[in-house]
Amino acid sequence: MSLPPFWVQIVAGLVLGVVLGWITRSYDVVWLHTTLDKVGHIFVQLLKLAVAPLVFFAILVSITNLRKVNNAARLATRTLLWFMITSLIAVVIGIVIGLLTNPGAGTGLTPKDGQKPEHAGSWLDFLTGIIPTDVITPFTELNVLQIVFMAVVAGIAALKLGEKAQPILTFAEAVLELLQKALWWVIRLAPIGTVGLIGYAIAEYGWHLIGKYATFTADVYIGCALVMFGVYPLLLATVAKVNPVQFFKGAWPAIQLAFVSRSSVGTMPVTVKVTERLGVPKEYTSFAVPFGATTKMDGCAAIYPALAAIFIAQIFGVELGVKEYVLIALVSVIGSAATAGLTGATVMLTLTLSTLGLPLEGVGLLMAIDPVLDMMRTATNVAGQALVPVVVAAREKILDLDAYHSASASPVDDDEPREAERKVSLPPVAA
Repeated sequence: MSLPPFWVQIVAGLVLGVVLGWITRSYDVVWLHTTLDKVGHIFVQLLKLAVAPLVFFAILVSITNLRKVNNAARLATRTLLWFMITSLIAVVIGIVIGLLTNPGAGTGLTPKDGQKPEHAGSWLDFLTGIIPTDVITPFTELNVLQIVFMAVVAGIAALKLGEKAQPILTFAEAVLELLQKALWWVIRLAPIGTVGLIGYAIAEYGWHLIGKYATFTADVYIGCALVMFGVYPLLLATVAKVNPVQFFKGAWPAIQLAFVSRSSVGTMPVTVKVTERLGVPKEYTSFAVPFGATTKMDGCAAIYPALAAIFIAQIFGVELGVKEYVLIALVSVIGSAATAGLTGATVMLTLTLSTLGLPLEGVGLLMAIDPVLDMMRTATNVAGQALVPVVVAAREKILDLDAYHSASASPVDDDEPREAERKVSLPPVAA
């Protein structure tokens, strides 16, 4: 007996989770509440278990793979440039929506409802926190930014050593394959994890909570939808000059998993495969997607903090001017690495609030609703992480258009053949 398609399993998990959550909350079924909590928690923990080594080895291998790419420096620079451009567009959309809708008005919430978080981000913490004090702590405490730093240093050092580093690179590639294989097993559990995560969210918070945050919740979802289904298709059609519908067909497996798992890093193996399936060469994909999974967050680090800052400012009666909106954009473009691809965007939010001088107690106002918002934010993040490599590859004329036009929305298998596995040859730079 064959199982239904993976997307059907995910949708079934969503529906079952909503039903079980409603039953739990309506009839106060304690054991079901606990079960849903544990199922969702275990699924997220399994994803997080692979995060630290996966990020390290993925970025290490991706940097060394750039040696196979002609004009690699230009390719990397343009990738990061498009990361920044799309983040800037996303944050502007977030600010405009916030100014038009006034999400903090009429909620009934007051500053007394807020609670200061235990850990807050600041620019000093961000800058000094990049460099670890030892090589073990970043892995045990899951400090993704420090792991990225060590991986970049190790990758550059390996490139400088040349053939002497080949044994280490062979080992790193083998470990990365092993981690991705294990993570695929976890990904297969996503329908079950969906039941727990959605069910617990409904059981714990109920629909009445969303009512208090109705405008803010709608703003986040509308903002993310505008970026994902408005800005991204426009860039694909005008900059990459490819069919936007085809992109979403190919990228859909990663987008739907991101919505459920709320983890860009946990979704990374699927994002890599769908990006390759869209015709982006493997060597370039293996660089762009891991970096995107840890630094490119249009949902969590652009739209959300912009709207959240406006929301919190209105609750606390703080006036924001042009300078503050410029600062929000600056933080979103430069500080998005602080979000680091994990579930939630608290670090980025506290970084934004501290930069603007807004009360950090405002974070507590948004913690309860965060799981509901994080699903759409992460889906937007991952869509952007697949989009930029497609746009850059198309601009550089290394996109396999046949593969792009034949990409389907079928589930990505962990051992499907990679059509894009070929050496990348970029055209020479025009004089």
